[in-house]
Amino acid sequence: MPRIALYTLVVCVLAVAAAVVSFAQGSWLGIVWVLLAGLTSNMTWYYVKRERTVRSRSVTG
Repeated sequence: MPRIALYTLVVCVLAVAAAVVSFAQGSWLGIVWVLLAGLTSNMTWYYVKRERTVRSRSVTG
């Protein structure tokens, strides 16, 4: 797994934790954390898929 994917995964997990805490305290600021978690989740998948594509092209090409 590429390093940038690990970083985005860590940010995603932290954003989910922040959203849970925020909603538990009754704050609507948790919506921002949910959106950040969604964004970083998509970034993680993008970088993982890109790495797989690069590796498969280097093996077959």
